This record gives sequence, C-alpha cells and structure tokens, in this order.
Amino acid sequence: METIGFIGLGNMGGGMSLNIQKAGYPLVVNDLREEAALPLLEGGARLANTPAEVAEACDIIFTSLPGPREVEAVAMGDSGVLEGIRPGGIYVDLSSSRPTLIREMEPVFRRKGAHVLDAPVSGGKTGAYSGNLAVMVGGDREIYERIKPLLDSFGDKVFYAGEIGAGSICKLVHNMVGHSVRQAIAEGLTLGVKAGVEPEALWEGMRRGSLGRMRILHEGLVRTMFRGEFEPASFALELAHKDISLATELAREYSVPMPMATLAEQVAMQAINRGWKDRDSSVTVLLQEEQAGVEVRAPHIDPARSARFISTHPDEEQA
Repeated sequence: METIGFIGLGNMGGGMSLNIQKAGYPLVVNDLREEAALPLLEGGARLANTPAEVAEACDIIFTSLPGPREVEAVAMGDSGVLEGIRPGGIYVDLSSSRPTLIREMEPVFRRKGAHVLDAPVSGGKTGAYSGNLAVMVGGDREIYERIKPLLDSFGDKVFYAGEIGAGSICKLVHNMVGHSVRQAIAEGLTLGVKAGVEPEALWEGMRRGSLGRMRILHEGLVRTMFRGEFEPASFALELAHKDISLATELAREYSVPMPMATLAEQVAMQAINRGWKDRDSSVTVLLQEEQAGVEVRAPHIDPARSARFISTHPDEEQA
C-alpha cells in the first residue's frame, strides 16, 4: 500500500489525516506543533522533522495550510516538499490558496518528474473529522483518477474541476458567493426583526421558500443563464424589482442599512432600462457577463439532473 504524507495537522488537516489513517494507509506526518500529531502517532503514524523528510518517505504528500504564504514555504522553501519528493511522487495541496501559485508550482515539480494537484475542501472542521467534505480537484485527470479512492477516504463529494488551479478557483468562488449570501441574509433578518417579526418566523420563511430550496442554483441557472434563455419568464424581472423596491422602502422606513439589497435593486433597474422587464428575473446576469467580458454557458446540463439533486440531497438544499 502507498505511504501517505500529511503536512499541517490543524483544524482541517487533523481530521482529514485521521480519516486517511482509518482507511488503512500508512502515514508520515509533520506539523509545527508536534503535539498536533499525537493522535496519529498513537495510531501508528511516523513523525518527520521537515516537509522534505515527509516527501522522501512517501508516495503521495498532502498539505493543509493556512494560506498561500505557508503553501509556498512548505512546498518550495528550504527543506520543503520539492526538495524531498521522488520522481513519480504526487503532491496534493488541500489548502485554500492562490490559483496562480499552484499554476506556477506545477511545472517546477513536473521538471523533477513529480505530479501536482490542487484539491481545496469545503465542509469545515466538523466535516473534516466526519468525512463529509466537498473536495474540488484541479490537475491531470489521470492522476486524479489514480488517487480518487484515497480522496474518498476523507471526502464524500469528491469531483474533478479541470486543469491545475481549477480546484482553487472553485473553492474561492464558492466561499465568495457564500459570504455574499450571508450578508444578504443578515440584511433581511435585521430588517425583518426591526420591522416586528420574530427571527424564527423569518428563518422559516427563508428556508421553506425557493431560497431555502436553492432552486436558483439547482434549477434556475440551468434553465436560464447556462442556456442563454430568459423567456418565458418563471418570475418576471418587473415583479422581482417591485419586491426588492418594497423591501428597500421598508428598510428606509426602519433605518436599516441594506447595501446588498440596494445594489440588487439598482442592477434590476438597469436591466429594466434595457427593455427586459418581461423576461425572467435572472436576465440581470447578462449585465454581469457584459461587464466581465465572458459568457457563462453550459447547455449540456440536464435540468432533470438538478431536480434529482434536490430530491436526493435534502441537506444540500439549505447549504
């Protein structure tokens, strides 16, 4: 069986490495805090003094680190992974890092005959210990397929994202959208409570409606943006603008700041001024595409596939 190296045994790395060990893989580990390795050492892992020492002893090496600076230092610095990795070795960075960095590192490792994947994860500390993680993998698909059983040992939603750096881009987009949604939810909750509604009722309203079911993500985008089709309208832009405007009007009445909602209202108004009021409310994505200079199309995705995801993954509806 292949020997696995794991560097970075913090909140995420600690749980993932334990799951790799539980799956029966022999481990060599390294962390700045030797005490972080104790649970793994008790299970039979070996402690290495440096990342290079880990790489020398292992076929596949993982890093789970705080950010780009740490990734670069551990992978490329003195006594780093690059120094010790053997020809044919595989280096997988699980950190949330800079896509440009992993793209710069990959050819350096390749010149030494080694392979690199970026595979950031999502699911938090609890998911890291329970094995309920999304793992977004970028790099050579053949190498991905070769180590997927290993990735499955700590992630239940492992998928191939594309060439090197694609996994990191998916993770950054995921977190950026998540934090933006959280801000919009905070605006809605503060408005609702200040206007006299109990938090639980507001929460139930959001999670029981189309927002909580995430239909905009699972079905709406598939039927509209991915196909470039915004007619017939499921919910007309004119009606969406009316609802947002009523909410921002209520916010002014109760002196609640609403930066995300105000921006959404202005974007909807711009789209209406293009003559799109009777088209689906998602038509506002055309404005973003125009400004970004790119079209987002994936017409091959079957809407029924998205509908099945909602029915078979009820927990993800609230994600």
